[in-house]
Amino acid sequence: MNPNSNLQGRAAGRSKADVARTAPLPAQAVGLTRRRHLIFAAATLMYWMTMYIYVPILTPFLEDRGLSMGMIGLIVGSYGLTQMLIRFPLGMFSDRLQRRKPFLFVGMLAGLGSCVLFLTAGGWAGPLAGRLVAGICASVWVAFSVLYASYFAPDQSTKAMGTLSFLTVIGQLTGMTASGYLASQGGWNAAFWTGIGVAAVGAALTLFVHEPRAIPNQSAGSADEPRRSWKEMLRHSPLLIEVSVLSIMAHCILFITMFGFTPLQAVKLGASEGQLTWLVIAFMVPHALVSLWNGRYIAPRFGERSVIVAGFLTAAVCTAAIPFSGSLTGLIVTQAFNGIGQALYFPLLLGLAIRDIPTRERATAMGFYQSMYSIGMFAGPYLAGWLNGQGGLRAGFGFGAAIGLLGAAVAWLRSRRDRG
Repeated sequence: MNPNSNLQGRAAGRSKADVARTAPLPAQAVGLTRRRHLIFAAATLMYWMTMYIYVPILTPFLEDRGLSMGMIGLIVGSYGLTQMLIRFPLGMFSDRLQRRKPFLFVGMLAGLGSCVLFLTAGGWAGPLAGRLVAGICASVWVAFSVLYASYFAPDQSTKAMGTLSFLTVIGQLTGMTASGYLASQGGWNAAFWTGIGVAAVGAALTLFVHEPRAIPNQSAGSADEPRRSWKEMLRHSPLLIEVSVLSIMAHCILFITMFGFTPLQAVKLGASEGQLTWLVIAFMVPHALVSLWNGRYIAPRFGERSVIVAGFLTAAVCTAAIPFSGSLTGLIVTQAFNGIGQALYFPLLLGLAIRDIPTRERATAMGFYQSMYSIGMFAGPYLAGWLNGQGGLRAGFGFGAAIGLLGAAVAWLRSRRDRG
């Protein structure tokens, strides 16, 4: 089934005058210049670097402090807990204000505060508080993603989110690559000090980000239509509900693996802090490239549903293989393919979440979507941490693989229903 067929059918049924009045404006009409794009891209890179500068060393750092697997899982997952509570109301508030840019600045300050908390308090309290505040920083991704989407026509949302996913992964890759090196040269705290500096620069940079004025005919609906309540929006947005459920599973896998316990598996295989960099590169570089290519080449060629199913199956196999990799080299190979698999569905789910949503409601829809997948950020590592405490790392990775198979089954069944 052509995912754009419904949109094309509606457009075909309108008069030329209607189309001219309500057609989305091209990117240039909302002020997308090269300079503005570069500023936004740089701010996005700083944003993700701030949050991910310490991720590869987080679980080894917490274990070094003597914390149990269950407590480590709680701290890692608390990042998602904050987002579950904040992202949806933040999106609704942003839509009410019709502003995105102020939230970017606040998010950067939260990222700075997160790194400070890791440095200032001992035991489990400091890391837990720091991770909770990092969740506040991450919640601002609602405003980042909707602001970037406003630079493009609504029917280009999948392409736009593919580019944004690429920027996301490059920022995460830069931070995570530096993490192991910083820890090896200056100890665990070097990564947190660097995160403070990056956040300060990023906060200043957000002041120069361009925010287009609200343009009525950029909306998928009539300019005169009142904004719906969030309940009404959800009732008429089955695609948003579906991709949100799939994204919960996707984030469970991500935060069990690369953003959770995969670095700890590498340390148990003898990896030093510096060697964690190679693990990060192996996962993130293929992840970045496939994210960029997905919306442009892969999904148009093979179909969005098929690509999502293939991504979940690949992630399931590679996650299951982690505890059986046998060596650091074997682990690196499994995670290279895991990065590819997860990049097959993340940008597509992000783009589909807002594809059919009017511009004036997109922050609300994105807030709902991101609040939902935050459940996976919390539940995935929390449950895997508990399982790891009972049966070792193998149990947690097995749980992640099972979620991957479930995600593939859900996407495949929906694909069959669409074709039927």
